[in-house]
Amino acid sequence: MPAERTAPRHPGRGASREAGAAAALAAGSGALRDAKPGVYWLDDPAAPTPLDPLVGPATADLAVVGGGYTGLWTALRAKERYPSLDVVVLEASTCGSAASGRNGGFCAASLTHGFGNGLARWPGELPKLERLGEENFDAIGAGIAKYGIDCGWERTGELTVATAPHHLDELAKEAEARQALGHRVTVLDRDQTRAELNSPTYLGALADHSGTALVEPARLAWGLRRACLDLGVRIHEHSPVIGLHGDLLRTATGSVRAGRIALATNAFPPLLRRLSLYAVPVYDLALVTEPLSAEQLTAIGWGNRQGVGDASNLFHYYRLTRDNRILWGGYTPLYHFGSRIDPAYEQRDSIHELLARHFFATFPQLEGLRFTHRWGGVIDTSTRFCAFFGTASRGRIAYALGYTGLGVAATRFGANVMLDLLYGEVSERTELRMVRERPLPFPPEPIRSAGIHLTRWSMARADSHAGHRNLWLRTLDRLGLGFDF
Repeated sequence: MPAERTAPRHPGRGASREAGAAAALAAGSGALRDAKPGVYWLDDPAAPTPLDPLVGPATADLAVVGGGYTGLWTALRAKERYPSLDVVVLEASTCGSAASGRNGGFCAASLTHGFGNGLARWPGELPKLERLGEENFDAIGAGIAKYGIDCGWERTGELTVATAPHHLDELAKEAEARQALGHRVTVLDRDQTRAELNSPTYLGALADHSGTALVEPARLAWGLRRACLDLGVRIHEHSPVIGLHGDLLRTATGSVRAGRIALATNAFPPLLRRLSLYAVPVYDLALVTEPLSAEQLTAIGWGNRQGVGDASNLFHYYRLTRDNRILWGGYTPLYHFGSRIDPAYEQRDSIHELLARHFFATFPQLEGLRFTHRWGGVIDTSTRFCAFFGTASRGRIAYALGYTGLGVAATRFGANVMLDLLYGEVSERTELRMVRERPLPFPPEPIRSAGIHLTRWSMARADSHAGHRNLWLRTLDRLGLGFDF
C-alpha cells in the first residue's frame, strides 16, 4: 500500500528542483514583499452576507454540522432526494471559509485519491469506483448549471509532469493501467509537454484529458449555500456546535434536536470521540500571483489551461485563475503536535518563501512577477488517503471524513453515502468495501507526530534518490499506512 498519494494526485504534485537556485531565491524574495496574508478566493466582493447564528431551541428532521462542501452537498442532496425534510445546517464560521474556500480548486473525478491508490486498496472494486466517480463528477457539473452557480467551472483536464527521470517510467505504467480501464490519458514526451506548458524542469508528462475540472472553490461553496437556502434549508453561521448529546446539538446560543444528524466537520475535532484517531489535521500553504500579461502568458504557453502538478512525493499543484493569475501551492504538508489547529499556522514565512523560490525555478521566464496573496488552510488526512464513512447512535448519526485534499468532487459522493446510511437506502455506494471499511487509525501522541515527521522526511529523501523507498516507507506500504495531503 503506498505511503504517499499515488497519481493522479489532487491539486497536482511535486516540488521543482533547485535549478537556478540563486536566481530563484532573489526573485522569490522580492515577489513576496507585498503579498497580502489572506485567501485569494475569499477576498472576493461576491462573498455573501453572513447568516444569523442559531438562537434558542430548534428542531429539524436532519441537522448537518459543518458548512463546507460535505455539509452543503448533504443538505442540498437531502432536499433533492427527500423534499419534505426539514433541514438545518450549523456552521462554526461562514460557509466555505475553511478548506472548501481556500483549496486549489482542482475537482477530480477520482473517489479514491487517485487511480493508483484505488488500485492498491480495492482492485476488485476499482471499475465500479471509477464509474461512480465519473457519474458523480458529471453530476457536479450538471448541478452547477442547474443552480446557476458562477464558479468558473472548466473541464480542463490535468497534466502530471515529470521533473526527474524516474517519473517517466512511473507515469508510463500508470497510463497503461488507466487506459486499460478506458481512461483518456496520454503520455507526452519532453517537447510535447513543453508545448503545453513551457518549463525547463519538465521531462515529460501524463495528460489526463477529461478527469479533472477547475473551479473557484469559495464561489462553489457560496453557490451551494444559495441553492440550499432556495430549497428551504435553514443555515446558521457563526454557530459552532459545542456538544452532542444523543439527538441534541448544542451551540453557545441555542440547540437543535434532530431526527438524523450528519457530521461534516472535516479537519476540526469530531463530535464523536471514537473518530479522533482516524483523521488528523494537516496544513497546506499557497500563493497567488498578480495577473499575467499577454507577453508573460506567451512565454509559458498554457493555452489549454490544464491543472498541473508534478510526480514527486512532495508535490506542487498549480493552475490559472479566471483572470490569468497563477495559484501555486503544496510541497510541504505541516502537522502540529497534538493535532493542533490554529489560525496562526496559516502563515509561515519560511514555507511561503520556499514556495516562491520553487515557482521561479519552474518558470524563470516569469521573473519580475509578484504575488498578491499568501495563505494556508487545514485539511483532514486519513491513513488510506481518502474518505471513510460510518454511523453511530443506532444509525441516527452519520459521518464522512478523511478526504486528504482530494475532496472537491468526492464530498458530493460522501454526502450521498451519509444520506444512504441515515435513511436506510441500499445502494451501490453502501455495498462498497471502501464505504463499509474504516482505515487504520493513527497512533496516539507522541508516536503520531514522530511517525508523521519521519514519513515526510522519508518521502523527501525518496524524491532526491530516484524514487527509492527506504525501509520505513516500505514498512508503511506493507501495513497500508501513510501520511499525505
